[in-house]
Parts: sequence; structure tokens; C-alpha cells
Amino acid sequence: MTKKALLNIDYTNDFVATNGALTCGEPGQAIETAIVQLTKDFIVHGDFTAFMIDLHKESDKFHPETKLFPPHNIEGTDGRQLYGQLAPLYEQNQSLPHVFWIDKTRYSAFAGTELELLLRERQITELHLVGVCTDICVLHTAVDAYNKGFDLVIYESAVASFDAEGHTWALRHFENSLGAKVIKL
Repeated sequence: MTKKALLNIDYTNDFVATNGALTCGEPGQAIETAIVQLTKDFIVHGDFTAFMIDLHKESDKFHPETKLFPPHNIEGTDGRQLYGQLAPLYEQNQSLPHVFWIDKTRYSAFAGTELELLLRERQITELHLVGVCTDICVLHTAVDAYNKGFDLVIYESAVASFDAEGHTWALRHFENSLGAKVIKL
């Protein structure tokens, strides 16, 4: 039996809310129902569920994203909180042994985190990815997962970007270059 995990990537106020610092806006808001339902399903079934959340320090001039994007997901700010109905879902389930909050400081959820160790310990071989941005953090996480030998499932209705062309390209790349199963819900 395949052991699977859900990686819920960067679905925070700064990336999704209308006034977020680096928001996807409406495309990000439109996927809320799908993300919440998928997350709920994984939690209820006892599957590994990780909230992989971008963490930045205020005025960190050494972080490479500082040159590319405005400050976002700053430690201790409302912008770093989970968006919409995902927030209470996490709060209600955060004490479960299969639910994790993992801070990440780079695009990929694997870079500098304990994610791979946690997955390998549990013999998880299939990763399901949801969140934002399709063509940045979701993409870099998927590439790393592919290179580490994980099977991938991406939910088209549960990923979004502020770059429509990048979003479409990334969906093709997941399927054609990483062998991911792209599911349309």
C-alpha cells in the first residue's frame, strides 16, 4: 500500500489575501475550498499532513528573495498566518501526531528543513501538493521531490499563482517533465 502525504505550501494571508504583500489575489482565493477539503480529508484519514510555510525575518538583507520580491511572510505578522478557513482547520488539528507545521526559508519545502527525514521515517513515497505559488514554491518543491524519488500528485484546482502563464507552464512541467499525476477536481 502506498503511503502518502499532503504538503500544503504557503497558503497564507501575504500570498492569498487581497491586501497580501505578495498576493495571488483572486486565483489564490478561488482555490480555498479545494485546499481546505483536501487538507481535511488527509487529516481525517490519518495521513501525514504538513503545512510548509515561508518564514522571513524583517530586514534580512542576505536572503536571496530580498532582491526579487517585497517583504512577505515576516515572522510574527498577520501576513504569515494561514488564509481563510485553513487557519481554524489547522488550529483544531495541530496537536495530532500526523499534522506538522514546518517553517521553510527557501522556495522548496525540502531546502533546510526536516521534511525529507520525516517522510522517510514514515516510509512515505507519494506526495500530494497544494498551495501557492504554482510556478515558484510548489514547482521547486515538486522538482526536489522528483529528484529525491517521490511520486507526485498535483491538484490543479488547489494550486494558484499571480502569474497565469507561469501557472499554466508549471502544470505542464509537473506532468511532462516530473511524471506527476495532475488531478482536475
